[in-house]
Order: sequence, then structure tokens, then C-alpha cells
Amino acid sequence: MSGPVTKSDDLKLPSGEKGSAKRSLHYQETPRVWNRWQRIQLWLAAHLGFWLIGLIGRTLRFQSQGDENLQTIYRTGHRAIFTFWHNRIFGATWYFRKRGIVVMTSQNFDGEYIARFIEMLGYGAARGSSSRGGLKALVQMANCLEQGLDVGFTIDGPRGPRYQAKIGPVLLARKTGHSIFCFHVSYERKWVLRGSWDHFQIPKPFSRALLIQAPPIYVDMNADQTTVERKHAEMQQLLEKIRDEGDSHWRKN
Repeated sequence: MSGPVTKSDDLKLPSGEKGSAKRSLHYQETPRVWNRWQRIQLWLAAHLGFWLIGLIGRTLRFQSQGDENLQTIYRTGHRAIFTFWHNRIFGATWYFRKRGIVVMTSQNFDGEYIARFIEMLGYGAARGSSSRGGLKALVQMANCLEQGLDVGFTIDGPRGPRYQAKIGPVLLARKTGHSIFCFHVSYERKWVLRGSWDHFQIPKPFSRALLIQAPPIYVDMNADQTTVERKHAEMQQLLEKIRDEGDSHWRKN
């Protein structure tokens, strides 16, 4: 993939900003090397994930709200920085498949098989996460946006805490001028994996699903520390709002 080069320094937090967000965006150059047994496991996991999401995804009945918000981003000449909670990967991956969206995936084993099966569904993968290689992945995503591709974040991944949004999309929006697009998927009937850190949700076959798409968030390219923090808080609040709206929708019906 060719295109304009974005420097790592361009994606650092504003001068004086501190906290875990800054520490989490360190760079890792060395790629992971997998042994033969791991490669077999990765192949099996990727194909199982692809098969499972296709098998159930084809039966889901989606309702959507706020379609105009994504179209507004495109009409204004921007690309979308898709942002959503980690435990709704299943429905989100199926709904937005085959659009060439480049998604940040971690460099660990889980991230590797996720990268492989989402590529089978028409996504790209920028390798890194909030815990490893994040800055490198943000640079890749910035280049993708400049080339006209959308990008995506599971915003509390890869290991949580659940429902606490990380700052990556805000930094990326400030650097590139493109739009943060928050959305949420709620299922009428589902299995919840209570043993996982995020309480991962798998919709049951033939369930109805509600997709809520929020108005875009824009970040000025000259935003200072205070503005970045305010936009980060705005993104957190918006994600919580549409989560509560979506999940309460099925409790009312």
C-alpha cells in the first residue's frame, strides 16, 4: 500500500498531556513469529470465525438508525473513523463487511487470527493496539485515511477496561481532519460470554439487531490539550449514550 507518509511524532499527544494514553502508544518494530502448531491454530481459528460469523450473520435482521450521519461524512469529503465497543464485534463485522475498512488489531495471538478472518470478510488490518505497537498502527491508519479508506477501532480493546474509550480516534481525527463515527449494535436475543473481560456478545440465529449510528465528531487539526481531552470525553459519552439507547430498545419490546 503506497501513499503519503505520516510521521510518528505527528500522532503524539499535545505537549504536557500525561496519563496512560500517552504511555500506551509506544512503537514496536519486531513482528511476531509463530511456530508450526501456532500457525495451524491460527488457520483453524480464522476459518472457524469466518464460518461462524457468516452462518449466523446471514440470518440476522438488521434495523438501522442514523444512516444519514455516515452519509454526511462522505458528502463533506471526509472519511470515517469507525468507533465501537469491543463486545459488539460480531454484528459490526458482519454489517460493515466488504467495504475495505482498515481495523486496528492487536499483535498478540488473538489479534492475529482476528486479522486473518476479517480480511476474509473484506477488511484490512493495521497491526497494533493500545498495549503494543499502537503508534505504528495509528500511522498506518492515517495513511489509509489519506488514500480514501475508512478505518475502525474497537475502542475499549484489546483487553479493556470494558466500556472505557481509548484516545486513539481523537488523535487520528486531529492529525488527519477526518471524522470520528461512533456506532453501536444491540441484539434482541444473544449469548453473553460472562467469562470474557468484555462480556462478548454473540447474537442468536434469526435475532433482530439494531444498529445506531451517531452524528460525527470533528477534531480541529490545531486542537490543544484541553480540546483533545474534551473531545475524548465527548466520544466516551456518545458511545455510552447510543449503547444505553440500543440495549434498552429490546428491553422495552
